[in-house]
Amino acid sequence: TVWEIIEMNIKPVHTLRDYKKENLIKDIFTGIIIMAVSIPISMGYSQIAGIPAVYGLYGSVFPIILFALFSTSPQFIFGVDAAPAALVGSALLGMNIQSGSKEALAVVPVITFFVAVWLIAFYLMHAGKLVNYISAPVMGGFITGICSTIILMQVPKLMGGTAGTGELLELLEHIEKTAEQIMAVVMMAAGAVMTQVLPMKEWGIKTLDAVSPGLPRWSFPDLTLVPMDEVVTISLSVAVVIMAETLLAENNFAQKNGYRINDNQELLAFAVGNLVAALTGCCPINGSVSRTAMGEQYQGKTQLMSIVAGLSMILLLLFGTGFIGYLPVPVLTAIVIS
Repeated sequence: TVWEIIEMNIKPVHTLRDYKKENLIKDIFTGIIIMAVSIPISMGYSQIAGIPAVYGLYGSVFPIILFALFSTSPQFIFGVDAAPAALVGSALLGMNIQSGSKEALAVVPVITFFVAVWLIAFYLMHAGKLVNYISAPVMGGFITGICSTIILMQVPKLMGGTAGTGELLELLEHIEKTAEQIMAVVMMAAGAVMTQVLPMKEWGIKTLDAVSPGLPRWSFPDLTLVPMDEVVTISLSVAVVIMAETLLAENNFAQKNGYRINDNQELLAFAVGNLVAALTGCCPINGSVSRTAMGEQYQGKTQLMSIVAGLSMILLLLFGTGFIGYLPVPVLTAIVIS
């Protein structure tokens, strides 16, 4: 069974065996930095996936911790990221489901669950070797297209409007219409601090909804909400992207820093992370190149930094969610575009 596979593979805790005490301070410090950086990034991408921003924070707790326990990479960071979020958001549009609606909150975990199922299937089929046949330019072109689409979707939100949808011409038309109604957003760079001391809402600047403190609720997704043929197709495309993008990036970091990873074990780590994400209502989770690079910059050495990041996010969700209601949407949008 799936749980027997998980139990069999969790015992090694690969990157934490024979832990060196001299890495402890760096790993803890780096984990806290990664948690802080993940707040705006995860919240922004969660909204792109069609669910409330707080679910980005939920996706930065248990999925990142479980990935850390299963992964053979000492440094790669898992989290809510661009490509899966954009694909899921696009899929919701194709199903005529409004972003942020109750229907979206119910459907997105279903997609995430089937992504996890596909990744487990890839693990059992040893499909990680297929990544060797995907060229870097092809993957680079795909990611560039995803990034360009996300930016064009988000630009109207900088001017007080809503996210655009559709293809290039439709996105440009939406930006043009929004620009005609541009609001007073000159104070957006001041962020949450300025929101607290100035009447920014009266000026027409939107802020995120306040979030009640607490951890995500665990529940099994209702698999009957989406036709099976539709969810299988959507989840397969997302799972392939997660496998290809993350394995290619992991191997690049491994080659650069002189260690090896087990591609097939990584697929299981991806699957477990996404399974936990589905059970906590989140969108599909992917490897994050930007956060991994930051971890490398701050000299994090093992997956203890991911565990610290996840535990730190738990403390934030329990005691520090009040600040979210002060965060202007344009600030979050600018961070996503960056």
